[in-house]
Amino acid sequence: MSQKSQVKFSNRWGFILSAVGSAVGMANVWGFPAKMGSNGGGAFLVAYLIFIALFSIVGLSAEYAIGRRSRTGTLGSYRAAWATRNKNCGKVGGLLGWLPLAGSLCIALGYAVIISYVLKAFWGSITGELMTVDTGVWFEGFSSTSYSVIPFHIIVVVGTLLTLLLGAKSIETSNKIMMPIFFCIFVVLAVRVAFLPGAAEGYKFMFTPDWSALADPMVWVWAMGQAFFSLSVTGSGMIVYGAYLDDSEDVVRVAARTAVFDTIAAMVAALVIIPACFAYGLDIGAGPALLFVTLPRILQDIPFGQVFAIILYTAMVFAGVSSLQNMFEAVGESLQTRFPKLSRVVVLVILCVLCLGIGLNMEPIAKWGPWMDIVSIYIIPVGATLGAVSWFWVMKKDDLLDEINKGTAKPHGNLWYYAGRYLYVPCALILCCVALFMQIAF
Repeated sequence: MSQKSQVKFSNRWGFILSAVGSAVGMANVWGFPAKMGSNGGGAFLVAYLIFIALFSIVGLSAEYAIGRRSRTGTLGSYRAAWATRNKNCGKVGGLLGWLPLAGSLCIALGYAVIISYVLKAFWGSITGELMTVDTGVWFEGFSSTSYSVIPFHIIVVVGTLLTLLLGAKSIETSNKIMMPIFFCIFVVLAVRVAFLPGAAEGYKFMFTPDWSALADPMVWVWAMGQAFFSLSVTGSGMIVYGAYLDDSEDVVRVAARTAVFDTIAAMVAALVIIPACFAYGLDIGAGPALLFVTLPRILQDIPFGQVFAIILYTAMVFAGVSSLQNMFEAVGESLQTRFPKLSRVVVLVILCVLCLGIGLNMEPIAKWGPWMDIVSIYIIPVGATLGAVSWFWVMKKDDLLDEINKGTAKPHGNLWYYAGRYLYVPCALILCCVALFMQIAF
């Protein structure tokens, strides 16, 4: 049994900021600069922008449309998409929808730990501790110890769930505050980094493509994976935001705008991290250590470093919480729809117990790191591929196009649809196969 959501975002920009908040996260702040640094700099950027354009206009808009059509999240949307064939197919789709939904919950468990690390760094910047310690020793001290960030972990999980009490309304309100602040903060940081000696080499690396790098297939694969997961087209999270979108909105245009702001977020993060790493001769591809070891070392050396540290980790907390909101909302809405007798408060309490009950036991990086790898390799790519196949190979073409063309002045037809079927779906399949057979976590 399912029920359709009557809750909607109040306006287009409220929706876009919420969707951008979902997309902007660790994938932008350390993932994008790290992958760009390891895969040819400007050449990687060219490939990334190509995939961003394809995945937003086709994949992201499809997920928005699927959610809006069914007026519910993951489980109900898969059921509705498959039911365009027949009733029995709808039941199969409803069952398959549990896989991408499980991906949202599993990634949220590890993601909450990462944000707890960020919140600890934020607190360290407030107290001044981060400005005086050996950052390598400091990071090793809590990232290798069980139950080391418990208070921060509880604050992250409970605080994020509290922002979901009113559904779309509270998500929209919080993102209208967090996202503009996030962008402003990173612009300020990018301006500061521009004055570091040697930063110019970082800009040259970013914006002067080595075209020979594009002959390496893995540059394209890494760019494809970064674009795919930066936009959160994972067959789950963006569907639920689409359920809260008004029928008068052009989903393709809204998806394109979401991609523009997501790309701007990735670029301003790269404009902070890559030139700073070049200025100090540091490893761009350091992963989590980039945020907790490399950048704090840089901040210790510059005037007003503590102020900039507070600014940086404030932005990072906002980026993390806005993404975690989407993961929790995808799971919470589907559970509430599948089991309508459960109130929103009860569902959020269940999520809190699950997230803390499991997450508190995997706070060391040696535990959540492998967990995130497993989820990124085996669950998320399969769920994303399942979604792509469901929209463009299972769901009836006319039903999908009818929803895509609501609110648009210029209807989309075969070009849009076949780009999804013959470009977007194969890209999803390639990423899934690369993840499964090469054991790569994007």
